[in-house]
Amino acid sequence: MERAVVYECLMNRIMIQSSARARLGVGMNQTRLELSSATALDREDIYCIRNDVYARELGQHPVNDAGRLRDALDDHNHYVVAKINGVVVGFISITPPTAPSYSMDRYVARELLPFAFDDGLYELRLLTVTKSARNTEVATLLMHAALRWVDSHGGTRIMAIGRQEILDMYLRAGLESVGIEIRSGAVTYQALHASMDVMRTRSLQFAKMIAGLEAKVSWKLSFPFQRPAGCFHGGAFFDAIGTKFDTLERREEIVNADVLDAWFPPSPRVIAKLQAHLPWLLQTSPPTSCDGLIEAIATARGVLPCNILPGAGSSDLIFRAFRHWLTRESRALILDPTYGEYAHVLEQVIGCTVDRFPLHPADGFAVDLEKLSCALERGYDLVVLVNPNSPTGCFIQRERLQALLNSVSERTRVWVDETYVEYAGVAQSIEKFAAQSENVIVCKSMSKVYALSGARVGYLCAGAHQLEALRAFTPPWVVSLPSQVAAVEALADPEYYAARYVETHQLRAELEAGLRGVGLKTFPGVGNFVLCELPAGGAASVDAATLVARCRERGVFIRDASAMGQSLGGGAGAGYVRIAVKDARGNARVVEGVSVIRVEVQRRHAIQAVRVPRFFGRQRWRLGNVVSARERVPTMMVWLTWSRVCLVGLDGVWRSTLRARPLGFITHSNEPSHRRSWQ
Repeated sequence: MERAVVYECLMNRIMIQSSARARLGVGMNQTRLELSSATALDREDIYCIRNDVYARELGQHPVNDAGRLRDALDDHNHYVVAKINGVVVGFISITPPTAPSYSMDRYVARELLPFAFDDGLYELRLLTVTKSARNTEVATLLMHAALRWVDSHGGTRIMAIGRQEILDMYLRAGLESVGIEIRSGAVTYQALHASMDVMRTRSLQFAKMIAGLEAKVSWKLSFPFQRPAGCFHGGAFFDAIGTKFDTLERREEIVNADVLDAWFPPSPRVIAKLQAHLPWLLQTSPPTSCDGLIEAIATARGVLPCNILPGAGSSDLIFRAFRHWLTRESRALILDPTYGEYAHVLEQVIGCTVDRFPLHPADGFAVDLEKLSCALERGYDLVVLVNPNSPTGCFIQRERLQALLNSVSERTRVWVDETYVEYAGVAQSIEKFAAQSENVIVCKSMSKVYALSGARVGYLCAGAHQLEALRAFTPPWVVSLPSQVAAVEALADPEYYAARYVETHQLRAELEAGLRGVGLKTFPGVGNFVLCELPAGGAASVDAATLVARCRERGVFIRDASAMGQSLGGGAGAGYVRIAVKDARGNARVVEGVSVIRVEVQRRHAIQAVRVPRFFGRQRWRLGNVVSARERVPTMMVWLTWSRVCLVGLDGVWRSTLRARPLGFITHSNEPSHRRSWQ
């Protein structure tokens, strides 16, 4: 038996060496590397390679007569292996916190290490690459795979014993030495550790390189090559209310203008029906295929039931449809800026190529249809148009949009998101057009215009042939029974909602005027929200992130829109914010909060004194509020002479010369014994 094992190890070594000469010798770019979890057969190869490397080459352990080297941790650890054409050329071991011990325990007492041994601690060890693969990306890919393994399994910290000769690689990855040197046989190691938060942050520096490596590897592990990036939405206001729902009364204390929920309640018909039957609606299973809801939508929109596909909100429909239609080889076009879910699903979830059609502040973020028409000739698999667009609020009239869509090749699907179209006018929807089209799909959410955000109801309207395959991917009971009932009742009360849309336009106009009054630039739109650009004013300007954070302290939640599109990342201003239209009281709190915070930040900057060189017995200082016996003056500049104080206010108005001794930040006297001082 022992001879058989030795023979198998020798044969494996011959295979690896011949593979390296025949394949790796011509460079990694001409071979396909595979990363996967080690099988039982792979482990036998690993044990043989360990004997070759750590016993014969490095002298860390005695040479094993059987040609294989393993230890007790192999019964508990996990190996990630790198293979070329089925031959193992590298591996790394991960010891989970469920193992009875770690390799580190053999060399260092736990109390000497500056971290806790808890359920989030994983150990990386035995990063090994065969000789012929050491000048390739194999080691980098194995390290990346191990970190992804720990991250995907919920690990919070890793530790490792890094060989001194390759210590720089560990340090570049984000690991930190604890200052303990370990000697094992003829090899010197360093004890290392890092939190996963640190490792994730450090990996951002190598994002481009890692993305390039992804194309070179066949990833056979059970988790994604890169950590999926979540799509940021509004809704931070729930942190103030409480996500356990035990303090819902706090909702009266905050203004949730960071999400685009309707400011008005659902139709009285909706409330009455739910209140009358709520216990039964909660305890009863809904119609399996939402037949009643589909019929109500089709009737309201003037299309056939076969043209409607229901979903639990637009996000459900986006994820369901796009993942079925598209692959990594697909090409898509989106507006920029636009609703962030689209870029997230297309780039982060599916991984396809995404081009952006830029919208510019100088044009009010309006869509240039002539340029867009040219872009649509490039043969995209999918084009996404949000109309009215978010966060800009710009809208393409129905006739102009339909003329554009008629020119698009039938091979290109065009997805038109009409979440806010009722605010532009019910007649502006292109649902009837889409139902007769070969390639146009309209996505509708009932959240924003029917005040049903919490119910999560949405649907697609398109030609029956576009929806047929998606029905197979639609789970039964996709919309809850209370939500189906609420949606049906809402569709039956168009007069109520039409009146609310008129009020929304009035409230938006008042909000825009208030925001302009406190120095923000607003862009015209038709939705239930306003996009604002913050003015740049030097050191005293307020950037979007600061304004959002400070507003939250006052219970006012608005959305930093600067990251919602590449077109919003630059410009002459200090960033962009998107603010939802609320009722009159909510809008007033938003305007008041923005105004107060801008003034506070300006005063804080002004209060920092900057001394200017003395000229002819006069000194000039920058400071903030100066309180005199006559008035409180928010000042930009103060001129001090031996007998007077001259003030220029933040509003640029020259104030009267104050001959009396001022009270406040600066005191001054003609007496030589008195010194100017800050109080």
